[in-house]
Amino acid sequence: MKQTRNLILAALFAVLTALGSWIRIPTGISAFTLQIFFCAMSALLLGSRWGMVSQAVYLLLGFVGLPVFTTGGGIGVLLTPTGGFLLALVPMAWVIGRAKTRPFRGCLMGLGVLYAVGLPYMHLIVTCYLQRPWSLWQTLVYGMLVFLPWDLVKLALAAFLCKKIRPRVL
Repeated sequence: MKQTRNLILAALFAVLTALGSWIRIPTGISAFTLQIFFCAMSALLLGSRWGMVSQAVYLLLGFVGLPVFTTGGGIGVLLTPTGGFLLALVPMAWVIGRAKTRPFRGCLMGLGVLYAVGLPYMHLIVTCYLQRPWSLWQTLVYGMLVFLPWDLVKLALAAFLCKKIRPRVL
């Protein structure tokens, strides 16, 4: 029974993460979305294993071509500057899910994972694949600093909501 519930909730969070990608405010090279909000929610409510599964399912749906990413779908999304941030959702969920007693701290550590994977990936894609002149400072500004305040608000909200929702859902 618990296994079935976890499968259903993991599928639900994969869909919610997809919906979170469609709610977007473009910023040039990337966009403000709700993907990491739902990634954090999945990990905080389901734990590291099932939160990670939900995000892996989300990525799999997108890689096979369903338009669940901000830019659409397909494996080609890995050749975009934000491809690394998508890949980072899986380890981000795992890290957040490990911090059961301190949800916001787990969210901060997960955000660190997101940036640790996404920023170098972004820099590599922009400078090597797209062959644009792009400094490390530009990568930090357009890949992290623009988004950091918004990301912190989303993660604080996720941690707060999960404290309230967890006893009722699980």
